[in-house]
Amino acid sequence: MKKITRRHFLKIACSFSLAAGYPLFFERYIVLTNTYQISVPNLPNAFSGFRIVHLTDLHYGFLVPLTLIQHVINRANKLKPDIIVCTGDYVHKKNTTTQIDQVWPVLSQLTAPSGVYSVLGNHDHWADTARSDYWLKRTHQDLRHKAVRIERAGQHIWLAGAGDLWEDHKNLDIILDKMPDSDCRIVLAHNPDTADNEYSSRIDLMISGHTHGGQIDIPFIGTPVLPVRNKEYSSGVKRSPRGCKVFISKGIGWAIYPVRFNCFPEIAVLELIPDTV
Repeated sequence: MKKITRRHFLKIACSFSLAAGYPLFFERYIVLTNTYQISVPNLPNAFSGFRIVHLTDLHYGFLVPLTLIQHVINRANKLKPDIIVCTGDYVHKKNTTTQIDQVWPVLSQLTAPSGVYSVLGNHDHWADTARSDYWLKRTHQDLRHKAVRIERAGQHIWLAGAGDLWEDHKNLDIILDKMPDSDCRIVLAHNPDTADNEYSSRIDLMISGHTHGGQIDIPFIGTPVLPVRNKEYSSGVKRSPRGCKVFISKGIGWAIYPVRFNCFPEIAVLELIPDTV
C-alpha cells in the first residue's frame, strides 16, 4: 500500500476544506446580474423594453454585512432601470428594530426615473411591522396594499403591492377591482404562493421572492427545501395554475441555513415585451 506523504495529505485536506467551505464562504457572496425577457399580456406597446430592476430577500444581518447591501444598491442604480421594485425580507433578525434602522438608509439610496416601489416580507414583520412600515413611507417607496399608475408615452400600466401572505395578507381584489379590466396589471408580492390564493381579478405578472431559489440546487435532483406550497415556484418565470405569470428571484441573502450551492444570489433585470399570443 502506497504511503501517504504529509504533503499529499495536506493537499487532500485543503481540497476537502475548499469544497466544504465553498457554499458557506464563496458562492453566497458572488452576486450575479441576470436579465430575463418576459412577455406580458395586455402590456401597451409603449412599454416594450421597459426595464424593471428587482431586489429581494437581502436579509441584512448575520453573514450579510451592510457593505454587501451597499454594493448591491450601487449596482442596481447603475443598471439603467425604468423602475426598481423590492419584494421584502430586508432584515434577518426577529423582534428588533436595530437592523431595520441600519439597512433602510441604504435602501433609500435606490433611484429610478419612474420610481422605486417596495413591499414587506415575513421577516420584516417578524422584526417589527410598525418600524418597517415607517421606513416604507419615509423613503416614499411604499406600495403595501396600494397601487400606482405608471405612464409612458401616453400609455400606462398598473403596479400593485400585496401584503405578505403569511403575516399581512388581504384579498388582492380590494386593490385590483379599482383598475379598468383592459389595463395591464403587475403585482409585487413577497411570497409567490400569493398567485394561487383567493382573488378573482386578472393579474398579468406577479414579481416575487421568498424562496431564495432554494439556496441549494443539486444537479439532477433539484432544490430539497422550498418554503412554499407550490413546489414549482423555485426561481425564474413560472405560470400559476390560474394562468398568471410569476417571476421568482433567487434574492441576495439566506434563511434557514447560511449556504448557497449552484444558486447564486442575483439582481434581476426584467425586460418587458408585449405578449402577442
